[in-house]
Amino acid sequence: MYDCRDILLSGLQALALPADAEKIEALLHFLELIEKWNRVYNLTAVRDRQAMVPLHLLDSLAILPHLQGPEIIDIGTGAGLPGIPLAIFAPDMTFQLLDSNAKKTRFVQQAILELNLQNAVVCHERVENFCPEKKFQTIITRAFASLQATLDQTRHLLAGQGILLAMKGRFPEQELAGIPGQIDVIPLEVPGVDAERCLIRLSGVVQHQQS
Repeated sequence: MYDCRDILLSGLQALALPADAEKIEALLHFLELIEKWNRVYNLTAVRDRQAMVPLHLLDSLAILPHLQGPEIIDIGTGAGLPGIPLAIFAPDMTFQLLDSNAKKTRFVQQAILELNLQNAVVCHERVENFCPEKKFQTIITRAFASLQATLDQTRHLLAGQGILLAMKGRFPEQELAGIPGQIDVIPLEVPGVDAERCLIRLSGVVQHQQS
């Protein structure tokens, strides 16, 4: 029977993501924190730690090659997914983890402190009310809203050449109708996850709005 470490190492190898011991330990510690806080804070419906490895960690890291930095925001981060795993693996990028749920942002803040993540900060705010000093090269959403609703709520955060990455399950054909800019649908193969996964990459959104 594989343990979490074995599942994680096998999955990272399948994703072609090299990881040193420090990154591995950080991811496993993050899982321990989710499991501990989940008992009180109800952070995720997934209760089994072994199931969390593919469904949370590997699913998050599958989009790593598609990030455009250095400034990235994870909208509706919840338990810090995908933002914290990505921050662990991309120390040269900075991550803003945004959520309107105070309990979840308290957990994320504690996770950032315990993992000593220097490149991640958390913000408790509704996305439509969030007005940062800098705009972002990449906006990430995971199970957040329809593409049009996501675009309407996040467009003000996007830098001129920025991209929006929406993590989805099945190919959302109906959601793509009427979406401006260039749309790329990237199939994702997440080790240990049987369900369909895809990444919707929207670019040229700001330029389209200005034209």
